[in-house]
Amino acid sequence: MADPQPILDRLLKLHPKLIDLGLDRVWKLLGELGAPHLKMPPVVHVAGTNGKGSVVAMMRAVLEAAGYKVHVYTSPHLVRFNERIRIAGRLIEDDELADLLEECERANRERQITFFEITTVAAFLAFSRTKADIVLLEVGLGGRLDATNAIRSSLLSVITPVSLDHQQHLGDTLAAIAAEKAGIMRKGVTCVVAEQPPEAEAAIMEKAAEVGAPLVVENLDWTVRHGVDGIVINSGGRIRELARPSLEGPHQAKNAGVAVAALERLPGFKISAGQVSAGLQNIEWPARLERIRRGRLRGILGHDFVLWLDGGHNPGAADALAAWLTDRDPMPVHLVFGMLNTKDPEAFLKTLAPYVVTVHTVPVAGQETSCDANALAGIAKNLGLHAKAMPDVRAALRDIKQTEIGPARVLIAGSLYLAGLVLAENG
Repeated sequence: MADPQPILDRLLKLHPKLIDLGLDRVWKLLGELGAPHLKMPPVVHVAGTNGKGSVVAMMRAVLEAAGYKVHVYTSPHLVRFNERIRIAGRLIEDDELADLLEECERANRERQITFFEITTVAAFLAFSRTKADIVLLEVGLGGRLDATNAIRSSLLSVITPVSLDHQQHLGDTLAAIAAEKAGIMRKGVTCVVAEQPPEAEAAIMEKAAEVGAPLVVENLDWTVRHGVDGIVINSGGRIRELARPSLEGPHQAKNAGVAVAALERLPGFKISAGQVSAGLQNIEWPARLERIRRGRLRGILGHDFVLWLDGGHNPGAADALAAWLTDRDPMPVHLVFGMLNTKDPEAFLKTLAPYVVTVHTVPVAGQETSCDANALAGIAKNLGLHAKAMPDVRAALRDIKQTEIGPARVLIAGSLYLAGLVLAENG
């Protein structure tokens, strides 16, 4: 069986930068490969800062519960690159991934192109060659100049909540970032918009008017709230109670509202309320407030501690974690925290400070932009938190086991890359 990893390693070296937003390189390569982006099934294009992966996972679960074949493209991966490309309900296999990557590599002829750009082209090539009913396409970064926006048209677009993230690439204000996200809109194509901060909502509405994209906006066209046994969605005066999403956290009810609002507006797709509930109860989306019940790392803690893992890494994600902790039974929380230096660790920790009793800071192994664990511990201490720097997650868990008293929760958070390392080491 072919191993795609050596090819992925080569592709990482084709451009001096990991991120260099623009569409010209993508369009050129797509053209030389026969324009696969014009031969894919209808596309739902999803942008946003927080929740876009969860919304895609929810839509996939519901569409598959209704019997549809779904292609999915998401990023980044947690453990294996194959997680990014799902073909008609299954993860892409090593052999076919290696073949697609080599085909793209040959066609590119060693020209400069970013890793995300060339692997996005490989995904489009895969989607163009296998029949499916729909493509769920998650934006990588931004929207307007993201490689996924090389598509000519979409069936529907979705914008999940926008918050400050990737300011070095998208702009320093919520309005600037939201305008970049809104760059996925197409004339005449409905865009479903989650609840936004006022500054972001105004920018999205301005872009929609400029492009001519009809909007379906949370709190104007639909609302979602917790019900007795599930979530209650009011859409156009039609009230339905659906199953609670299988993903943890009150923010996931909001994400489910966005997913259902989008599904209701897919032309040509028939999905019953029962199929929506069945899908929402069977969502696969690791490291998004995932309870780790077994494995090598879990075994370190013993029975007195409950272990949770979340890949959230920006202010909106910290707000979601705080809301989740507020909603839980009171229990001491020990945070194991690692983050990249392109993020804002102080803002993240400040939000969670009222909910945690200790912080164990760790480096994100294998990432050149990882924050130093000692520096993170210093930030936590300045916020009044009891903090220790640790060499890795394993050491942090051992220290918690030896020095803290259960029952208690242990939450590992701060980086999707850290979450991937945890999942890989846990087994």
